[in-house]
Amino acid sequence: MKLQRFALALAGAGLIAAAAGSAQAAATGQTDPKPHRFATSMTPNTIKSAAADEPCVSDVMAPSAAGTAQEILSMPGRPIQSASDTPFTFVGTRANSTWYGATNASFTQVYYYGLLLQGGNLYRHTTYLSESGVWKPTFKKVGPGWTSFKSIATSNYSVAAPRHAYLYGLNTNGSLYRYQMVGTGFRGLGPIPGFRSFKAMTVISETATYDTLLMTTNAGALWTAHIPVAAGAKPVMKLIRSSGWSAYESLVVQGCGSRGGSLIVAVDHDTDSGYQYAMSKANGTATAITSYGKIPEVYGGVSHVSVTTHYDQLVGE
Repeated sequence: MKLQRFALALAGAGLIAAAAGSAQAAATGQTDPKPHRFATSMTPNTIKSAAADEPCVSDVMAPSAAGTAQEILSMPGRPIQSASDTPFTFVGTRANSTWYGATNASFTQVYYYGLLLQGGNLYRHTTYLSESGVWKPTFKKVGPGWTSFKSIATSNYSVAAPRHAYLYGLNTNGSLYRYQMVGTGFRGLGPIPGFRSFKAMTVISETATYDTLLMTTNAGALWTAHIPVAAGAKPVMKLIRSSGWSAYESLVVQGCGSRGGSLIVAVDHDTDSGYQYAMSKANGTATAITSYGKIPEVYGGVSHVSVTTHYDQLVGE
């Protein structure tokens, strides 16, 4: 397939290295994930040279309202190099969270898992990938009550104790809700008010003591929301840019480099266009951002999320 050829080309150029994957997440009620030898294109940014000019790769999944999904890879440069996989049958969605790559215990089956909203219901998907490149999704309903949520995101701190996994939901009532993943279910931790003007979000950091969300406002500002794990702790908000981000309804972040940098794909749903940025470790208005411009692929879909693994911990703030 086109996407596989692109990944192999990157690997041949030394830009993708063999990386760690995982068994299924503890959030789904299975045993703790275990690293293994699986392989090149699943986690392109895990093992990187320290060279500042060596690019990373954005791996984006684009589920649609029409019931398909499509994977899109892009590598920053001038020009940007990119490729899209063939769309495959999924299910109609309106919001999605990160797709985590994994294998079964014997390393004979590769699959991805994540959460999605369909109407007012939250679902968990497990999407199997065959050796021939055919995607086979399965779905399990988690529960109702999600009609008023417009965006969801997940954190998954797995590399050391204490581990945690959270689901964040941005509600039209102006609050951000956090849910702790426990076994196959969720425990509500209550609303965090003050998010009425925000529209797009994704996780940029996940550590033992806090998560950080990268968020845009309707007016086009770019913010980080530093949210301590401790119950009842209030988020620390930092403005990164006061304007310039109003066109984007989706943000996809993946780690890049050894200093906590991030690679961002920001998607304008009105034009089905994705734009690539490199960002230094987030530090308010002192954050450095490099724009690489428009990615030469069509970013259809209703939301756009990271394709990564359980062990690719984000440290962008």
